[in-house]
Amino acid sequence: MKLRTTFGHTYVKRFYLARFISNFGNGMGPIALAFGILHLPHGSAKELGFVLGALTVAMLCMLPFGGVIADKYGRIRMCAFADIIAGAVLLVQVYFFYTGHVPIAALLFSNIGFGLMWGVFWPAFSGALPALLPEEELQQGNAINQFIANFALISGTAIGGYLISAYGSSTALLIDALTFIASGSLVISFRHLTPARKETGASIRSDMREGWRVFSSFPWIVITVAGFSFIVMIWAGAQDVLGPVIALRHFHGAKSWAVVITCESIGYVVGSLLGIRIKIKYPMRFLTAISLTLTGYLLVLSGPQPLAVICLGAFCWGITLDLWGALWGTAFQRTIPREALSRASAFDGMGTMLLRPVGLAIAAPLAGLVGITRTIELFAGISLLVIIALLLTPAVWKMELVPAFSENS
Repeated sequence: MKLRTTFGHTYVKRFYLARFISNFGNGMGPIALAFGILHLPHGSAKELGFVLGALTVAMLCMLPFGGVIADKYGRIRMCAFADIIAGAVLLVQVYFFYTGHVPIAALLFSNIGFGLMWGVFWPAFSGALPALLPEEELQQGNAINQFIANFALISGTAIGGYLISAYGSSTALLIDALTFIASGSLVISFRHLTPARKETGASIRSDMREGWRVFSSFPWIVITVAGFSFIVMIWAGAQDVLGPVIALRHFHGAKSWAVVITCESIGYVVGSLLGIRIKIKYPMRFLTAISLTLTGYLLVLSGPQPLAVICLGAFCWGITLDLWGALWGTAFQRTIPREALSRASAFDGMGTMLLRPVGLAIAAPLAGLVGITRTIELFAGISLLVIIALLLTPAVWKMELVPAFSENS
């Protein structure tokens, strides 16, 4: 299938441009926030974990409602509104970073507000590409989206590392906030493609119950999401909390950590290129097996090994993560009935991110008790056990992706 065909659909190029803009900011944001907090007079890994955990908890609380909101009021419209509002609340913490006085309340306000909007965006976004592309082009469309987003992440991370070192975190955080507003302003122009659902009289509780019924009716989805929740917990604790600390202690701080994250982002791009063409009959079996790259990444980070070796581990894990995005997204979109897609996707997001706050919360205290090396080694061991358990589960092992009709014709 030619790329020209996919790009030829109305509004697709505008959609991809919006994804590039917002992910350019995303490349800067996490590093800028991490080192911005760590460089505060009261900053620490515990405070960083607390703020990031609060963001994730807010997102988890909103997700079930976000799915209902997206299906009810229009998925693309809610993607746009979520981006614009998220950018606006992030401007609050930007202001305080520029003043040099950053109270914890300001960090919590901005990041909890961002988390709430993330809880709307995630399920709404699941229905965006299916509204722009025919089913037989979804895998390629998802992979192209991943590629563009990841190229933007690389650019944002590389430039962000320089900006943070040269000018501090405030400038990078400002750019991050503005990219969300710009992205939402682009997307809102084609909100009519996913119109608001006709009023059915169903309550929010009934809508959520229906979303859960659809989501839970596929065992391979439920089991994989439950297992991946542990993977996300481990990855978040190791990379988001302990990684910047390792960079400060053993390497050159933000510059070094930006190199690691950039290598992970390059892995995303490679994964995107693979995802455009790759055809996997048993995607869950394949994706679970290659998740062993996380175990390897954590082991080289725990040493820590030389920066080049850590970068290689991050690169391989990046390829894996992006293949998860392309193949899982396609399988989910083809499996779930279109009318319940956002509501079911809300439970996908909720389950996937459920344990992330735990990883963010326990990483620093556990490292204080047993050391950073032992903590990350423990995380690596847990990741290995989870991957083995998933591979031994028949529903995951036997899950087969049925090709779209046009691929058979």
